[in-house]
Order: sequence, then C-alpha cells, then structure tokens
Amino acid sequence: MAKKAILELEDGTRYEGYSFGCEKSVAGELVFYTAMTGYPESLTDPSYKGQILVPTSPMIGNYGVPGEDTVNGIAKFYESEKIQCTALVITNYSENYSHWDSKFSLGSWLRHWDVPGLYGIDTRALTKKLRDCGSMLGRIIFDGEEVPFYDPNKENLVAQVATDKPFTVGEGRYKVVLVDCGKKNNIIRCLLKHDVTVKVVPWDYDFTNEEYDGLFLSNGPGDPAMCVATVEHTRKAIEQDKPIMGICLGHQILALAAGAKTYKLKYGHRGHNQPVIVPGTHKCFITSQNHGFALDEKTLPPDWEQMFVNLNDGTNEGIRHRSKPFFSTQFHPEASSGPVDTEDLFATFFNSMADYGKGR
Repeated sequence: MAKKAILELEDGTRYEGYSFGCEKSVAGELVFYTAMTGYPESLTDPSYKGQILVPTSPMIGNYGVPGEDTVNGIAKFYESEKIQCTALVITNYSENYSHWDSKFSLGSWLRHWDVPGLYGIDTRALTKKLRDCGSMLGRIIFDGEEVPFYDPNKENLVAQVATDKPFTVGEGRYKVVLVDCGKKNNIIRCLLKHDVTVKVVPWDYDFTNEEYDGLFLSNGPGDPAMCVATVEHTRKAIEQDKPIMGICLGHQILALAAGAKTYKLKYGHRGHNQPVIVPGTHKCFITSQNHGFALDEKTLPPDWEQMFVNLNDGTNEGIRHRSKPFFSTQFHPEASSGPVDTEDLFATFFNSMADYGKGR
C-alpha cells in the first residue's frame, strides 16, 4: 500500500496523494510543464533546480528510465549526472514500464536520488491554479513533518549546479568556451557534431583571458541577475568580435551584458510545444523551453534586435547583434527532450567561428 502524503501550496490549498519516490518532506517552487514525453531528460535538467515539477500529461513512468551509459565522458541519456528537481507530482504513475532502452522504473530512480514523487494528484486542477495564480511555493508533507516554504529564486542556484572546475571534451579545430551555468549535456553533444573542442568552465570563471574561437553561454536555473560575475565577463566579451551564442539563462545573461533588463514571468514556459516566429515573417518553429524569467525587449540597446518572438504571449525568444556575430535564444535548440526544428542554430554558430577564423 502506497504511503499517503500532502501537497500544500503557499495559499493553504492542499492535495492528498500517494508516494512512489523517496518519503521525505521537501519544499520548493511549484511549476507545470506541458511535455508529454521526456521525463528522464527533464528531471535531470539543472534548470529545474529547486522546483517541484507538475507534468500536465496524465500518465508518467510507462517507459521507465534509461541506463547510465556515457559517451565522451558525459551521460548518454541524461542532461546531468543526477535528478535535479526537488520533487515530482503527477496524476497516474505506471509501475509497469516497457521500452527497449529502459533499465529502471521511475519510482526506483527517484528513490535512488532521494527525490519524492506523488501520484493521485489532480494535476489538471493544479495546473489551472498555477496558470491563474502564477508559479507558487509548495511543500510535500510526510507524516505531518512540515518543512518551511522555500523560494529557490532568492538563492544563486547556478552556483549549486555548475561545474566547479574546467574540463575539456572533444578534439576539434575550433575551441569553444562553454560557460556552465547549469548546462544540459545535449548542448555539448550538439557542439561536438561540428569540428570543435569544448572547454567547459564554471559560471564565474574569467574566460576573458582565454584563447578561444567562440563563446557559449549555457542554460541554467533561477534569476539571471544572480550571475553577476558571468554578466561582467560577458560584457567584456561583447567588446570584441569573437562569436557568442547563448541559450535560455545564457540568453538572459547576454542581454544583461548588452544593457537590457529581465523580469520574472507569471508561470514561465516549460514544455515541448512553444511556437516562436521570426519577426517580420511567417516563419514559425515549435520549440522546447524551460524558463521562468524573460528579457524585456523594450530595453534592448539600438545595436541589438529581436531574433524570435513567442506566438503565445509575445515575449522575446531570441536576440542578435546587428553587426557582430552574437546571438542567443530563450528556447532550447538542442531540445532533449523535444522538437529539433532549430538545431541548425549550432551550425550557424560554428560557421560564424569559421568565418571569424578566416578574417584573422
């Protein structure tokens, strides 16, 4: 018999569910995401650090969890080395799983990483509440043990998930410095499809004295304003002409370094079905997204322009410099999980490095 537990929101709303993960009381920011597949990738995405995830898909766990294989020293199937979110809240949990590559059940995987999971929650009602009220603080209570509510956005989450020392992957001709603010492994996988060597450095590492052909600013969790050192180093980088690409939090960091401002969205964009359009055209892409903050496009300096716009709410989804090889996207062109409509942006970044090399 599964153990009962309570999910409580900061406004006092309570839901009763059943445990299928670790049985401990936890607290975090409650957010929903609309992807129907890809929970192993989502749960290991460092951008979910400090958050209690609520998938809108009613059935979770039916294809299990893949193994811990590695390629080039990084996980083959996961986006980091462990589950990053605080807890998982779902409607129906499938104990019986089937997939050619599955090695564990979702429940056993959660227990291995000491992460709670609740099923039996009406996630449709919960998602409607989060859409109306915005992302809320929440806590999971076992055996009446009430932990205090916790707002992860008040902490520097990037410092908790980023690498603490540089390391190198690949042996390509062009050197990319990847600033790890909570990177997804698929960023590295996508870069290695091109002729590059990737040097991964900590979020606060001073890369301005490095010799490199391109700078890459990764995704990550929390408020971009917390990454003061990264913003300052990036501000120095944009005074040069070396190509720069950013994703998600990296997009926001590039914008802050350029002089723009960011703000917190009501409930964020999380899922595989976010449509973005190229301004002034009818060209649309379906994208994977995971972010709670956004760029205020009205604060962009004159030498920058919008590259993509969200068709659902009109928020900014990408910027580029009008004359230098700098651009970034709020969405995830590397997907994993999700659509790969925009993966060719990695080729755009690589080609800008090749062009920059020819001009030196």
